[in-house]
Amino acid sequence: MITIFPELFPPYLAESILGRARERELIQTEVHNLRDFTRDPHKKVDDKPYGGGPGMVLQIEPLARALAHIPRKRKNLVVLFSATGKQFDAKMAAAWAKKYDQIIMIAGRYEGVDARIKKIAKIAEISIGPYVLTGGELPALVVMDAVARHVPGVLGDAESLEEKRHGIGVPTYTRPEIFSWKGKKYRVPPVLVSGDHKKIDAWRALQKPKDAVG
Repeated sequence: MITIFPELFPPYLAESILGRARERELIQTEVHNLRDFTRDPHKKVDDKPYGGGPGMVLQIEPLARALAHIPRKRKNLVVLFSATGKQFDAKMAAAWAKKYDQIIMIAGRYEGVDARIKKIAKIAEISIGPYVLTGGELPALVVMDAVARHVPGVLGDAESLEEKRHGIGVPTYTRPEIFSWKGKKYRVPPVLVSGDHKKIDAWRALQKPKDAVG
């Protein structure tokens, strides 16, 4: 991960499933501070865009030096987060987990990055949704989380993948069976406590949204 805000990553990556996966060395994460690769004495890594316009652009030299610094595994992918990039989805997450040993992500900021970096390195431009964020750090965490779930052992059991269990979007319930709130009773659908697994599977199939993954 290449970013100018490396401190944003450790808190999330140290907790819960990803934290345990890192402790067990099922996944490895490295965060590189882009400012470590600039020659500027003030650690500046951005400048005004040629041609004018508002905002600042991340410079090509520190980006190129950062990419050159990272040892490459044979099956690697370099990702740049961009609002105009290919839409990242669950199928890509599963495919990347199987196909690549290493995913190097560049978190853009401000008005983006110097476009020449795409000529220096083979880069996949990715978007996590039809909106614009202030930087690529959140998309990077989204991709890390989504891909890591498909690494064998991270969830403990392949059946732990929600899309393989019930399907995404299927309602789930837990105890108590009857919940009383402000004079009303809210019950778990009777079929789920029936013990009839065929009926339960049929019910879940009917509840699954048409456009859901899995």
